[in-house]
Amino acid sequence: MGKILEIKNLHAKLKEGREILKGIDLTINEGEVHAIMGPNGAGKSTLSAVLAGRDTFEVTEGEVTFMGENLLEMLPEQRSWAGIFLGFQYPVEIPGVSNTNFMKAAVNEHRKAKGLPELSAAEFIRMMKEKMAIVQMNQSFSSRGVNVGFSGGEKKRNEIFQMAMLSPKLAILDETDSGLDVDALRIVGNGVTQLKTPQNASLVITHYQRLLDYIVPDIIHILYDGRIVRTSGAELAREVEDKGYDWIIKSL
Repeated sequence: MGKILEIKNLHAKLKEGREILKGIDLTINEGEVHAIMGPNGAGKSTLSAVLAGRDTFEVTEGEVTFMGENLLEMLPEQRSWAGIFLGFQYPVEIPGVSNTNFMKAAVNEHRKAKGLPELSAAEFIRMMKEKMAIVQMNQSFSSRGVNVGFSGGEKKRNEIFQMAMLSPKLAILDETDSGLDVDALRIVGNGVTQLKTPQNASLVITHYQRLLDYIVPDIIHILYDGRIVRTSGAELAREVEDKGYDWIIKSL
């Protein structure tokens, strides 16, 4: 089992602002699904943003290695090419750019970075149809603008479709369950589970246990005030659901 991500003593702050991450330690291996839970303001989305390379945050201490390389030295696009995918809590709309053109450009950029030739038109369309089926997306979505006019559930399905097309080594899903009804939650959760292999890994960030009924984690971490304060198995999510976060916070 190879090591995919290793975070040691990670501190990060808003540029010109306060410290949010205050010493994160986390290791994710191939084949593992990790979940990070915690109350609002704990630093969950900040962690995902730092890993993806958003420039609104500044790392002040610590190190992050991805597949043995220094992740913090990589540009955001280099992190993507290396195999990191971030599913956004609020996927953005891109008017005037169809799903097909967007994904074709993304897939071919990834292939170029790996020294592979571009997919032919027939290969690409065949791949799109196969991956759209995983999240039960209608073929009509391929010609529509990226997320333009999509419902909340459709936007999240589109995120998992993009993830399927790019086949990342590490998928970071930042509150993918936000705004989903029961049916969309099941489709998205099952889609993520279908994409799991012994060679990749997922980091699922969520407030609630309900998503973890579909994306079953091997390890759950509770993040509070910028630190991981508890780590346990999947049963920890049930305890949080029953008792809330107060019982953990009071035990610190």
